[in-house]
Amino acid sequence: MTTLTVNIKNKKTEKAIKAVLDALGLDYNIDQHADAAKRPLNKSEQVIYNRLKKSADEIKQYKEGKIKLQDATEFLNEL
Repeated sequence: MTTLTVNIKNKKTEKAIKAVLDALGLDYNIDQHADAAKRPLNKSEQVIYNRLKKSADEIKQYKEGKIKLQDATEFLNEL
């Protein structure tokens, strides 16, 4: 099986391509948001991503017994 990726900018062209593929009896999938997944993160998105990744790493280390996490009461007492 071969995969062909076609980036279409307008609905008219999309309809024409789909009509050709249908006429040829080919199966196809439509990914409406392909560009969003490929674009680089902006600054605020990168900050959120880094924090989530750090938290996930800490949870993994805790589950493996490598670190001990502070409980909520200790955390709140420090505030």
